[in-house]
Amino acid sequence: MLKFLRFILASIMLAGLAAGSVRAAQSEEPITLTDDQRAAIAKVNDYINSFQTLRGDFVQTSDKGQSVKGVVMVSKPGKIRFDYAPPSPLLIVSDGKWLTIKNKVKERGDQVPLKATPLRLIVAPKIDLLSETAVLSVDEADGITSIALADKKDRMGGYIVLMYDNQKNELQQWIIVDGKGRRTTVQFANLEKDVELNEKLFLETIKRKEVRN
Repeated sequence: MLKFLRFILASIMLAGLAAGSVRAAQSEEPITLTDDQRAAIAKVNDYINSFQTLRGDFVQTSDKGQSVKGVVMVSKPGKIRFDYAPPSPLLIVSDGKWLTIKNKVKERGDQVPLKATPLRLIVAPKIDLLSETAVLSVDEADGITSIALADKKDRMGGYIVLMYDNQKNELQQWIIVDGKGRRTTVQFANLEKDVELNEKLFLETIKRKEVRN
């Protein structure tokens, strides 16, 4: 029970800090960074560059409050897989070039270029957040650093908020805000770095609609 209560309190704290970061970033105007803020970004940057592969559990919450869980896997460069647990039929996979969003039951879905999404910041072979993004906000509270970033290469609008646990030295959560302001929150647990992953996990196909003459 105590462990559960700690989890609830931590989730509430993260939600509050994240909401503040989202509000601060909504102007989508870069901020002038202090030395402390630059150091905070460098710490998060070093973590992202510290692993070649990554695996862990996640809980994803939509803008409407609906939650699903699953397993996330990363293999640099460019590969990521969100394997959603039943009853969700969703699967999201990047092969390094295309991000495939698939309904596993219907075998259908959509594809967008990975470089057009904020996920490319996480799966790049090496990333320099200070040079490749516009920093919209940096906040620190209760051992959590929250950074809102707009990818300079993203032409679709939106931004990503990364939340980093300074004591555990790992990513705790991210929020992706699309060009229409819709938020998707992903909270992580049990992350393991540099694990062995089958590269076939990052290869997915979708059925194309038949074109009738």
